[in-house]
Amino acid sequence: MASHKTKTKKHKHKPSPPSYLKLTTLILTLLTLLFLFKNEFSFSTPKTLINPKTLVIKKVHTLHEKYLYWGSRIDCPGKHCDSCEGLGHQESSLRCALEEAMVLNRTFVMPSRMCINPIHNNKGILHHSDGDSQDERWAANSCSMESLYDVDLISETVPVIFDNSKIWFHVLSTSMKLGAQGVAHVKGVSRGDIKNDSRRYQNLLLVNRTASPLSWFMECKDRNNRSAIMLPYSFLPSMASSKLRDAADKIRARLGDYDAIHVRRGDKIKTRKDRFGVVRTLHPHLDRDTRPEFILGRISKWVPPGRTLFIASNEKTLGFFSPLSVRYNIVYSSNFSEVLDPVIENNYQLFMVERLILMGAKTFIKTFKVDDTTLSLTDDPKKNSKAWQIPVYTIDE
Repeated sequence: MASHKTKTKKHKHKPSPPSYLKLTTLILTLLTLLFLFKNEFSFSTPKTLINPKTLVIKKVHTLHEKYLYWGSRIDCPGKHCDSCEGLGHQESSLRCALEEAMVLNRTFVMPSRMCINPIHNNKGILHHSDGDSQDERWAANSCSMESLYDVDLISETVPVIFDNSKIWFHVLSTSMKLGAQGVAHVKGVSRGDIKNDSRRYQNLLLVNRTASPLSWFMECKDRNNRSAIMLPYSFLPSMASSKLRDAADKIRARLGDYDAIHVRRGDKIKTRKDRFGVVRTLHPHLDRDTRPEFILGRISKWVPPGRTLFIASNEKTLGFFSPLSVRYNIVYSSNFSEVLDPVIENNYQLFMVERLILMGAKTFIKTFKVDDTTLSLTDDPKKNSKAWQIPVYTIDE
């Protein structure tokens, strides 16, 4: 028998990518990281970095920019240096300063801390001894701006640095060396005058601005002219720090499809007696309109029965809004303590989270009537004529 030799095919294995390609890729990656790290701390030329956590471009500020400084505290210098207004008041002032930076095309030097009015805080940070100085008491009754706002996010619209940053001290020392050619101390001059007098201000490294001693926002007197508003009310609320935004996102995800109401009572329903002993208030219908029985009647045309209703309010009476549960599934921020307790250090932070939740509702009903398009619990305007009126509690008035 003839024997047959079986030919076996030799399978050629595809060669793996040369190891030098992998090594080259690794080296390029390391060089890229080294480049980014090096430039983060350089003041020589304008550069940007990407913050991978928030996907926000982080601007690195330099002496090539021009700066605008209003003061180390919001509304200070002025009558509010020794006092502290609420978050809304301070945001109005901060928004006004940011608008001026936009008009002048300058980087705004933002105070690194915001004072917290004790009336608006019960989270336990307001501890100080009787022997503390005024500055020490102010520091104890304040929080860092970074705990409230995302400065990188703000800088996408208005370039901002903090007044405790290295670049700010670099700007200060440089402007002092340059003298009159580096800094202008401006008082009693409008932003329009600063912008129009380009020969005097345009090339200066720093404009040191002394704003209105009443409040910073008085510099934006034309806010009733809607076309003159560059930054809307919603700007700073939407610029909350990443940890506050994350907390709000978690709560909104748990709420699902929901509606929301903001019920401002507390300080807004305060009364006083006139010289005849008659009780008066600045918002005559507010106390009535923000009671549960009136809320039910008011919102029924906007919020169907059975809906989840998120309530944000400064009302301190426990169970005050419970009657609303006959028609709605009522929810408060306190129902999400496991999300908020690790994050919230003061009531300003809490209110900022609540605002984000309110903004995410399918139907959001405010307390005061702002304009004809606003859904509100009362027809009383938020801004009043300072006329103290007799409060109304009947449904007919």
